[in-house]
Amino acid sequence: MIFKLDGKYTGEILMTLTIMIIAYLIKKVLLKILHQRIIDSTSFYRVRRIINYVIFALSTIMIGAIWLKFGQSFSTYFGLISAGLAVALKDLVVNMAAWIFITVKRPFTVGDRIEIAGVKGDVIDQRLFQFSMMEIGNWIQEDQSTGRIIHVPNYKVFTDHLANYTIGFEYIWNEISILLTFESDWQVAKKVFLEIAEKHTSHLSEEVEKKVKLASKKYMILYKNLTPIVYTDVKESGVQLTIRYLCAPQQRRSTKEEIWEDILSIINESENISLAYPTMRMTLDSKIEGASHENR
Repeated sequence: MIFKLDGKYTGEILMTLTIMIIAYLIKKVLLKILHQRIIDSTSFYRVRRIINYVIFALSTIMIGAIWLKFGQSFSTYFGLISAGLAVALKDLVVNMAAWIFITVKRPFTVGDRIEIAGVKGDVIDQRLFQFSMMEIGNWIQEDQSTGRIIHVPNYKVFTDHLANYTIGFEYIWNEISILLTFESDWQVAKKVFLEIAEKHTSHLSEEVEKKVKLASKKYMILYKNLTPIVYTDVKESGVQLTIRYLCAPQQRRSTKEEIWEDILSIINESENISLAYPTMRMTLDSKIEGASHENR
């Protein structure tokens, strides 16, 4: 089948194709040059996204100038087109508006660990209509990766709560609860557990203080105590000691494992500290037992 171009639009079509080809070649050449000069993959990723957006925007403006022929009822035509697109492409428009919000306000960026719309993960990609996350949690314990990539539409930043684990104050509080028997020397255990927690978090003290001071300039963060602490509580089966400490979001499981291993070693070596577990005690009333024998 042979298509014939209308002579009225031949020039516009050829110019449009020329702009698209030139834009494509410019993008490829720029990315090739930058790929050789930028070693860090994260920096190259961000530069690549910026180049894609800039070239796309410039190409769109140039092609639009060719077809709309500025000055010939442009404002009327543009108004009608905008109204029609706003209705027909509502979701896309909202996603683009959300992309602008994400780009300007930066509630998160690539590499941040966030939770939104019930999904937790590390942001690995950010695009015009959606962003992608490497999922954590779900059926995997302690916020480790599931291996799944979740794509979330940008408009979710307007409709759902967003929690950022790393922006501003880059550490999170984690807790470990240890249930000891009532017969255990919980006071000694409390002191030992605190020493263990301090040993595993002492290298963070200066860094945490710097981050808090920096974050407090932008957010109302008022942490008075940044060092580990051990809380005491009483449960049905024993005395519960809860260690509360700061750690990086991505190191939550590894720090918990290290602390638990030290705790288990101490308990194994101690004669007056024992782990508790749910138990049931049964007592038999001798009077009731004797009465039952007499009635036989």
